[in-house]
Amino acid sequence: MSKKPIIVFEGIEGSGKSHHINKVSNFLKKNKIKFIKIREPGGSLNSEKIRRLILNKKSNFNTHTDLLLYLAARSENMSLIKKTYKKKIILIDRFTDSTIAYQHFGMGVDLKIINTINRFLLKNIKVNFTFLNIVNKKNLFQRLKKRKSLNRYDQFDMNFYNKVQNGFLKLAKLNKKSYKVINSNLDIKKNEDLIVKQLKKLIK
Repeated sequence: MSKKPIIVFEGIEGSGKSHHINKVSNFLKKNKIKFIKIREPGGSLNSEKIRRLILNKKSNFNTHTDLLLYLAARSENMSLIKKTYKKKIILIDRFTDSTIAYQHFGMGVDLKIINTINRFLLKNIKVNFTFLNIVNKKNLFQRLKKRKSLNRYDQFDMNFYNKVQNGFLKLAKLNKKSYKVINSNLDIKKNEDLIVKQLKKLIK
């Protein structure tokens, strides 16, 4: 394992992934460990522009346009990732497995298309570890209600979120050594400690 790994935080809406990536960021800052943190879609200047387009509640793209916009946002981030790869820890809020979970398992887009473009974009870059945050229906909708504003992906029905979360869990089973499932329905402080403990193993 690289001491400067790429660590991804995955999960559906309301699963706590953004909370935990922020906690990890604070831990690294406190310990003066160099890292970058990006989100998808988003991260670089151009990727953030695409993010606003994708998540706008008035947007109404077909599934293939959605996929290509997400991959375009990733393409804009790759120069930043390549420049930093193995030089600093890279934290990413959603990455390639989100595309598979949402666009393939959730929306039915052909997996071969997704994998082909991801391989083209990433080349030799590989994710070292993924924290998958899972959430139940009750907590999902309670957390969404607390948000000041909802984007387009915050407003799907539970059937869609179930398909996506089950897709993530299938990916976790295929990659047991590099995946850790975090049950965000449990005590948040215990999960924070669990993630930091795993993080220390990854970077020591």
